[in-house]
Amino acid sequence: MKIAVSAESTVDLTKELAEKFDINIIPYPVIMGDKEYLDGEITSKDIFDFVAKTNILPKTSAINEETYENYFKELLKKYDAVIHVCLSSKISSSIKNATNAAKKLKNVYIVDSESLSTGIALLCIKAREMAEKNIEPQIIATTLSELSNKVQASFVLEKLKYLAKGGRCSSVLAFGANLLSIRPQIVLKDGKMGVGKKYLGKFDKCVCKYVDDTLSANPNPDLDHAFITYTSSNDIQVNYAKEALKKAGFVNIYETEAHATITSHCGPNTIGILFINK
Repeated sequence: MKIAVSAESTVDLTKELAEKFDINIIPYPVIMGDKEYLDGEITSKDIFDFVAKTNILPKTSAINEETYENYFKELLKKYDAVIHVCLSSKISSSIKNATNAAKKLKNVYIVDSESLSTGIALLCIKAREMAEKNIEPQIIATTLSELSNKVQASFVLEKLKYLAKGGRCSSVLAFGANLLSIRPQIVLKDGKMGVGKKYLGKFDKCVCKYVDDTLSANPNPDLDHAFITYTSSNDIQVNYAKEALKKAGFVNIYETEAHATITSHCGPNTIGILFINK
């Protein structure tokens, strides 16, 4: 059976990695001013430039049911079944639309990732590996659902400006954090974003401490795959994360830049490491 593995653009994969693992991607719409783009057509820098110029965040919205239905129909012309891994249902209503669309079709399976960004990608890679072993799509979908709460997805942010603008934290909290140079860790737990540890000082040092703390707090990871994902970063941060992940024993370490949807919520200078725990 030929199985399509699919996700929204919040999967934050490079074109090369999406092709490598044969992962199909449906883009979120991103509205900047009076223009609508598809996630992937614009870069993180475009987002930062727009916000700097207008002091307004781009708007993103859930993919509608009709768009999902048409997208799944196109995939079913080339594949026998579709496994679509959605952005966490606690973050977006897109999964409801994807599920409703799937009900109208045969052999389309919707999985709630309970994650975002390359946390979704890790589940998609697992799906592809299972599909190549000729495992039935229903079993793959069930396995992914069981794995979702084992995905370690977290980031550290230099500033809370974008989260405050998007209503995900108060402006007072953001002001205080920025004033005191507090760099919060954002953790996905039970499908929701929450604040983890809070770091103080220069951002490079905070990133290094975050990497060490995250690996220490997750001592039994699945070492097959790990991601370093960022909206913007520098060599000090990325190289430290790579070396730490290598030292921990990870076999495949991928570096990706977040796409427009994730970037528009997190803002610049956000970086995370993501992997699955056993």
